[in-house]
Amino acid sequence: MEPSWLLWGAALLLLLLLPALLALSPAAHFQLKIGFYCLLCMAASALAAPLCLLRHGGRTVRNMRIIKNIVKTFKYIYGLRFEVKGLENFQNERPCVIVSNHQSILDMMGLMEILPDNCVQIGKKELLYTGPVGLIMYLGGVIFINRKSTSSAKTVMSGVAQTMLDENVKVWIYPEGTRNGNGDLLPFKKGAFHIAVQAQVPIIPVVYSSFSSFYNPAKKLFISGKIRVEVLQPIETKGLKAEDVTDLTERCYCTMRETFFRLSGMTSEANGSMQGPQQ
Repeated sequence: MEPSWLLWGAALLLLLLLPALLALSPAAHFQLKIGFYCLLCMAASALAAPLCLLRHGGRTVRNMRIIKNIVKTFKYIYGLRFEVKGLENFQNERPCVIVSNHQSILDMMGLMEILPDNCVQIGKKELLYTGPVGLIMYLGGVIFINRKSTSSAKTVMSGVAQTMLDENVKVWIYPEGTRNGNGDLLPFKKGAFHIAVQAQVPIIPVVYSSFSSFYNPAKKLFISGKIRVEVLQPIETKGLKAEDVTDLTERCYCTMRETFFRLSGMTSEANGSMQGPQQ
């Protein structure tokens, strides 16, 4: 189900606006492109919601295939190219925890570019109240947590492990906990790793190269560019216990950080000393 009319309509609108865009200051140009991206997300969500309801009748992870097909058209509008390596590591049908770095609002395009079937995401509860976007996230099976309530978040996260096993789904989590575009990885929170150990399922790290060469809010930069993505080999958790989570988190963090620098053409020495996971 490829909504080509949405792609071509947006492309035509950009073409009509091109003369005005070229005359704008860099700051205004940046804000206009971000605003259009937000409107595009809302329009795509409004389009996808009835399709999901008609196809599957309500909230289910199977709706993610519809959402994915729509969002994957965005890259053509913004001139983004994805170079992906390691997709074969997703081929195992068993449940797993997928962890990836989290840089900006553009991460959604990177997520949908490689999202495997039967995979749900963990998101902050506030996103549920963002109109059509919140609705489509709900219909896609996103698991919402209240980050302001530690007890509530822990309760939800503790139930995720059992849900993974009962429903045979993969779970995608951003262990940094928030967006981070500073050219490095933030210390990882341990929730994703506790889930993997509790469920005794593998962890699959996914690393996206830095967006800074084409997207930098501080410099009001938003142009076309290439994103390198690498799906790393699974890290097994069989036999691990709660006391092993800190070491598991550290190993995954170090591996992902080294991969991030390699994909981004940077060195770890240029970005300060190694940071560990949060306690």
